[in-house]
Amino acid sequence: MYYPKQFNLGDIVETKKEHPCGSKQWEVIRVGADFKIRCMGCSRIVMLPRPKFEKSVKKVIKSAEIIENEQ
Repeated sequence: MYYPKQFNLGDIVETKKEHPCGSKQWEVIRVGADFKIRCMGCSRIVMLPRPKFEKSVKKVIKSAEIIENEQ
């Protein structure tokens, strides 16, 4: 059975490949069947289907859920 990985709005993720601007860090700005992510280097916004997004993510750098719990 397929269990989707958990991502939250505001998470900062690192991808396997670099964006053409040179940055590997992205902020998650929409979660669902599709993901909308913003490049931390040039602020370009990209929309990806969930399977492609989950394959391209290397690790979560900063989780928005942890930040909310600290406040």
